[in-house]
Amino acid sequence: MNICVVGASGAFGTKHLEALAQIEDIQISALVASEADKIAVLGEQYPHAFISNSLADALQRDDVDAVILATPTHLHASQAMDCLEAGKHVLVEIPMADNIDDARRLVELQKQTGLVAMAGHTRRFNPSHQWIHNKIQAGELHIQQMDVQTYFFRRTNTNAKGEPRTWTDHLLWHHACHTVDLFQYQTGEQASQLQAMQGPIHPTLGIAMDMSIGLKVPSGALCTLSLSFNNDGPFGTFFRYICEEGTYIARYDDLFDGYDNPVDLSGVAVSNNGIELIDREFIRAIREQQEPNSSVAQCLGAMETLHQLEQLLNHNG
Repeated sequence: MNICVVGASGAFGTKHLEALAQIEDIQISALVASEADKIAVLGEQYPHAFISNSLADALQRDDVDAVILATPTHLHASQAMDCLEAGKHVLVEIPMADNIDDARRLVELQKQTGLVAMAGHTRRFNPSHQWIHNKIQAGELHIQQMDVQTYFFRRTNTNAKGEPRTWTDHLLWHHACHTVDLFQYQTGEQASQLQAMQGPIHPTLGIAMDMSIGLKVPSGALCTLSLSFNNDGPFGTFFRYICEEGTYIARYDDLFDGYDNPVDLSGVAVSNNGIELIDREFIRAIREQQEPNSSVAQCLGAMETLHQLEQLLNHNG
């Protein structure tokens, strides 16, 4: 299968390229990046790939079967729809859109084309969260509350590599999206009660740097989510599952019990890398002509909840 990675020189584009290198029968046939010096480096690393600063040029190629979009958030929906309209399967990094209207349009276009369109909700694929999901499906765990902390120190406009970025990240539509989708995925329910507050808007970045979100599903399970770009300490998202049968703490691909003892995740998946696992699911769905886990249709519920949260934040000020 011939894959094009867009945003190939960025933090997550690099992660996808590393993950794809672990998957059999995959050819990196095209790469898209925006900066000339980084394009030159990619040319040295992938001498047989078509390399350009134009997604449109890559989509015209017959040797591109599918596209992975690791691009700025505000481009996700339009670029994903461009891929589908060009007849290419697409995996778009989270979030699939930064507003509900574009998310609905993307889902509708996927239905019209019948192509695989998948959103990069990696938390569904981290072995830690897969272990929890399997236990829930088997009736061995029942969530009472998910307590989640998403913390970064990002008072300047930088990416996960600490490099300057040309666009502004967002606590709600990007970082909260991970947790909102995961909570609804693990409980199998759409949030029915919501609350949201945000701190002051940053004078330069124009975004709220702190946010507090609460969710409840009809069964009674709660999600308490704290987000900050002001946290001076280890960055990332840490999930505490408080269940009837015990407590578990997920840190990306690793899982611990409530006393910080590691949980054995061997045998949960073919890899311990969540990015590789989501890429494998994308490729499997294309080959088997099936809807993937984390399809844009499945993830629309998270976008609907984010839209409701945005309305609350706008109302509350």
